[in-house]
Amino acid sequence: MADAAPRTALVTGASAGIGAAFAAQLAARGDGVVLVARDEARLDALAADLSSRHGVATEVLAADLTDAAQLATVEARVADRERPIDVLVNNAGFGTNGRFAELDRESESREIGLNIVALVRLTHAALGVMVERHSGAVLNVSSLAGFQPTPGNATYGATKAFVTSFTQSVHEELRGSGVKICVVCPGFTRTEFQANAGFDSSKVPGFLWQSAEEVASGALAALDHNRAVYVPGMLNRVTAGFVSVLPDAFTRRVAAFVVEHSE
Repeated sequence: MADAAPRTALVTGASAGIGAAFAAQLAARGDGVVLVARDEARLDALAADLSSRHGVATEVLAADLTDAAQLATVEARVADRERPIDVLVNNAGFGTNGRFAELDRESESREIGLNIVALVRLTHAALGVMVERHSGAVLNVSSLAGFQPTPGNATYGATKAFVTSFTQSVHEELRGSGVKICVVCPGFTRTEFQANAGFDSSKVPGFLWQSAEEVASGALAALDHNRAVYVPGMLNRVTAGFVSVLPDAFTRRVAAFVVEHSE
């Protein structure tokens, strides 16, 4: 894919963190980028920077994907046959921290709306066009948290478990279609995510962290090779392997202990 003719990639949650890293690396490949997030000022600054540094076409589409009308606008852009999207990166998402019964119900619903509903709708919009032309790629951003129960982040972990399972199923459905889909499951990544989720990450050891650039680079390489699942970092891959074979009762208690002692 890196050697192909210039394409257009649409990245959600592009204003910061992993999303901005995806946009930068796609632009560095020579791909035009459609940048989607709520913060239009940040998107404008990023678009100007990428256009200046890489000479690529950029487009800003400010949208709150938890709003049905604004999500529909982005869906229409993804499905536009006259201006095809060759790569869709579903990166937008957020998490909440705390005991589920004590969290705001509306915020939890918005979390499900963004992390699951928007991702499913945009993936569907993209595949409707990509399968027709037998080319295209979708990259969904999940999390290592989706491999196990996550007390203290119950809704977030559950949404990411959905994303991982959903993407793997669709990957198999697309076999032989010419269309690629991959899910990336990062562990601790240095972005604004932890602060926005109300998670105190100061006690997380430094060796557990990766940069957004590392995650994006590995994920795009995995997408190029049409891998179904990519877990960045050897330690994260070992962790994912262990939790997949350990009893749920054990993993959820360990996860609860870690969360309780990081607060």
